[in-house]
Amino acid sequence: MERIGLILLGPPGSGKGTQAKELEKRFGFVHISTGDLLRKAVREGTPVGKIAEKYMKEGVLVPDDVILNLVNEALSRVTRFVLDGFPRNISQARKLEDIMQKIGGRIKRAILLDVSDDEIVKRLLARRICPSCGRVYNLITSPPKDDNKCDVCGVQLVKRSDDNEETIRNRLAVYRKETAPLIKYYEERGILSRVDASRSPEEVFSSIVKVAELK
Repeated sequence: MERIGLILLGPPGSGKGTQAKELEKRFGFVHISTGDLLRKAVREGTPVGKIAEKYMKEGVLVPDDVILNLVNEALSRVTRFVLDGFPRNISQARKLEDIMQKIGGRIKRAILLDVSDDEIVKRLLARRICPSCGRVYNLITSPPKDDNKCDVCGVQLVKRSDDNEETIRNRLAVYRKETAPLIKYYEERGILSRVDASRSPEEVFSSIVKVAELK
């Protein structure tokens, strides 16, 4: 069976993780997040995980070859997948093409979740996390049922230390510089679709289903 993949592009806070999880639940796409892969490898103490942990502890980006090893291994085990947070640059995109060719698959569509910087700042300033189970909430788009407490654990929600305007805008600047060129890359290959991600998660998901021609 041919391996089919979707790529979700967009700045931090655009909703990639939310939409990837919905694609997994509704259409059986395996959600592959490089952040999750790294944390799992570190937690399990794999050879790649031990290498990655060194960079993560130093607070620097994990090198491409380490990420690519993880992605290659993950993709070889699935037939339908959605990539969240990968590729991050043109070099990774080209290596992804090599991986897909090797495992007999193709990227069906790269979907850009388009949101303004001001909207991203507003969203991330409203983000809250459960320190116990890790569940993520947003006081604007997906608030907890009880006032600032986790629906699952009942624990008081906290704000991430890097969810402040200066840090958020710095992250957005890095995204524009390093990741945004992927938009042109996938446009030139005729597989890019833009989705207005300033709307509700339900409306965004409906648009993704339409442009990806999912049934």
